[in-house]
Amino acid sequence: MFKELFVNLPVADVAKSVDFFTQLGLTPVAQYTSADSACFTLTDNVRLMLSGREKLAAMIGKQLATPDTSEVALSFACDSAEMVQQLATKAFELGARKVNDFEDEDFMVSWGFEDLDGHLWDLFWFKPQDS
Repeated sequence: MFKELFVNLPVADVAKSVDFFTQLGLTPVAQYTSADSACFTLTDNVRLMLSGREKLAAMIGKQLATPDTSEVALSFACDSAEMVQQLATKAFELGARKVNDFEDEDFMVSWGFEDLDGHLWDLFWFKPQDS
């Protein structure tokens, strides 16, 4: 039914957010990036759209959640436990807030952070299960 998912997030400073996510290893999609919004490819069919708060509010015609609240947590399955640790550690170095400590459970590892605009990111990797 759907071909792609575009996750739209409001940001206070587009340029600062572009720098943050670029340093995490994402590449802006030039075709969908301008001074007041930016697009990143997360997977083949999932894109991250960052728009200035005013632009996004005007586009949706309603008030946006403030950075001290949250309507959603973005959870991403990573390729490895090392990837979870590397991305979260890099995010913290770039100013992200640690949501929880690194968790190593029987079936998965995970680590969460809050980006520069208060959006919650949960990175996880499921451990291979014995058959």
